[in-house]
Amino acid sequence: MKQAIIDLGTNTFHLLIAEKQPNESYTTLFRESRPAKIGQAGINQGLITEEGIDRALTVLRYFRQKLDEFGVSPEQVVATGTSAIRVARNQTTFIERVMQATGIRIQVISGEQEADYIYHGVRAAGALSEKTALIMDIGGGSVEFILGNESRIFWKQSFEIGGQRLLERFMPGDRAAPITTTSQRRLHDYFREQLLPLTNGIHQYEPTVLVGSSGSFDTLVDMWYMHEHGHLPPPDQTTFNLPVSEFYRAYEQLITRNHAERMQIPGMIELRVDMIVVAICLIDYILKTYALRQITTSTYSLKEGVLSSL
Repeated sequence: MKQAIIDLGTNTFHLLIAEKQPNESYTTLFRESRPAKIGQAGINQGLITEEGIDRALTVLRYFRQKLDEFGVSPEQVVATGTSAIRVARNQTTFIERVMQATGIRIQVISGEQEADYIYHGVRAAGALSEKTALIMDIGGGSVEFILGNESRIFWKQSFEIGGQRLLERFMPGDRAAPITTTSQRRLHDYFREQLLPLTNGIHQYEPTVLVGSSGSFDTLVDMWYMHEHGHLPPPDQTTFNLPVSEFYRAYEQLITRNHAERMQIPGMIELRVDMIVVAICLIDYILKTYALRQITTSTYSLKEGVLSSL
């Protein structure tokens, strides 16, 4: 039986097509991520702009072709809408237009449900152990934090402080320039204010490792491999132990370079070249504030979590 998961993120739409095997496991038949940027220019106003809807329909028409090509029936497609769709005042219009144009039915999930799926995805990747971990997924609209280990979740919360929101709020001008020290300081003050519930959770459960889920963490691993080995990481490997020293080597490069210079870094991709700047400021804040000295990354996140939860 074939199953498709579509994750409609604030910046990127992801498609995963898998087939269930007799032993109940899934084999991946196809996966692709494409930028849709539905949060661009409207996310902080609670709106998906007309241009954002057009970009979304272009990507979803392509996904529809792929679903047809692989013979996936409509009832075997789970399409989840996250932060940008969750908060959009024109959510109903957006969902109806997608349905009319592509036949894809979007199910909007809560931040709590999103955190739950991310946990299951990270666990399926094999990134968790008996140690308590702080799992972190930096999306364009929201950031999910989960405290847990391989057997259970202790605490979880979704915060509407995703990369696109932070970019538009703290780097609204010329993205071609490096981030200023003033912007970095303002970001840290904002994190301190917004993440008080996380601070309370951390004091209670005392995690010893930061587990980063896909997105910017994938790009940091790509940069590390290109720097260390001259090639990208093995495509079938789902978890990596990213040295904290390597994170800070990348951090120094990313905060001191402008857009064009960041694009020249081996392992960088166009999709993340701007957002990774605010993402690493958040990672830096988390590592320092909560004294975490180990980073594990998982290439699995929400869509794999949906698949493992079915």
